[in-house]
Amino acid sequence: MAESVQPDPQSSGAGDVTQGHDEQSAAGLQPPASPAERDQSSTGSLSLSGSVFEQVLENDRGYANESYFMPCDEKEQTRLAIMQQCFTSMLGGQLCFQNIPRNAKRILDVGTGIGDWAIAVAERFPTAEITATDITCFQPTDVPPNVFFEIDDAQEEWTYTEPFDFIHLRGLSGAFSDWTAVYEKAHKHLQANGILEVADFGVITTTEPLVDSYLSIYNGACFSAGEKAGIALGLDHMKKSLLESAGFSIAKTRTLDIPLGTWSNDPRKKLAGKMALISVLEGLEARSLRLLTRHMDWKAEDVRDLCDKVQVELMRPGVRPTIPCQFTVARKLMV
Repeated sequence: MAESVQPDPQSSGAGDVTQGHDEQSAAGLQPPASPAERDQSSTGSLSLSGSVFEQVLENDRGYANESYFMPCDEKEQTRLAIMQQCFTSMLGGQLCFQNIPRNAKRILDVGTGIGDWAIAVAERFPTAEITATDITCFQPTDVPPNVFFEIDDAQEEWTYTEPFDFIHLRGLSGAFSDWTAVYEKAHKHLQANGILEVADFGVITTTEPLVDSYLSIYNGACFSAGEKAGIALGLDHMKKSLLESAGFSIAKTRTLDIPLGTWSNDPRKKLAGKMALISVLEGLEARSLRLLTRHMDWKAEDVRDLCDKVQVELMRPGVRPTIPCQFTVARKLMV
C-alpha cells in the first residue's frame, strides 16, 4: 500500500539519519489513504503531517532501507537535481522524449527521487493529476496542488483504481529485480493507447579505449556485484523483448551519446555534458559503495579510492568520455 505525503515546508529534505546496518525505521508515519482510496475521493494534497523519515546510515551514506543499493541522502539529492537539469538540456527544454498528450488527466512518475520532474510536469499540466512515487520521501517544498507524493515500492501491488495516460520511469537501472513484472503493472494501469516512457544512462566509454583502466575495473566490479545482488545494471531493462512480453508495442527508441564535460563543439551538448559530468562523478560512489561492500567484500575506503582514480582518469586531457542515454517509448494498444 502506498502512503501519501504532503511536503513539509519546515523540512530540509534530507530527513533524519539513524546509525546501524541492521536497523531501519520510519518514525512518525500514520496510515493515510491508499491510492485506491484516494482515487475514489476528491483531488487535493493529502498529508502525513510532521512525518519523519529516518535513513539507514552505512559507510557515511544514508539509504532508504536495507536493500536498495542507491543512497537517498542530501549528497544524492543534489546529484539527482543536476541530473534533471542534464535531461532537460538534452531534450531542448522538454520534460520527456515523447510529448505528453495535452489532454492527459493522470500521469504517474515511478521512482520520482526528489520529485523535480513531477513538479515541473504538474506546473505545465495544471489540470492533470500527477502521482509521484518512491520508496522514500524527500519532502520537497513549494509543490503545486495537483501533484501527490506517495511512498511506494513499484515491485509490490499497484492499487490504483483509475488508469493513467502517461507513465514515466527514469534513472532506475538496477532498481528492480524483475522488470517484466513492473512493466506488466504499468501496462495494466495505463489507458488504452496510453504511453510508457523509460529513460536511462548506460556505461561510460571513451574515444580512445583505456587499456587496463580504472574505469574498466569499476564497471566490471559493479556488474559482478549486480549479478550477485540479483539486479541488472546498464540498459538491459530497456530491451524490446521485455516490454513486448508485458504487452507493450514499442513506438520508438533513441540513444543520445552525451559528451562528459565541455569538450563538444555543440552548445547544447556542451551544457548537457557539463552537468552530466558532475552527475557521473558524484554518482561513481553512489552506485558502487553499497554494491561492492555488500556483495564483493570490498572495504569502503577501497571503493572510494577506486572512485577517485576513475574521476582522475575521466578528467585526463584527451580522454573525451561519453555516456549513452537511451529513451524508449511504448504504447498500450487499443483492444
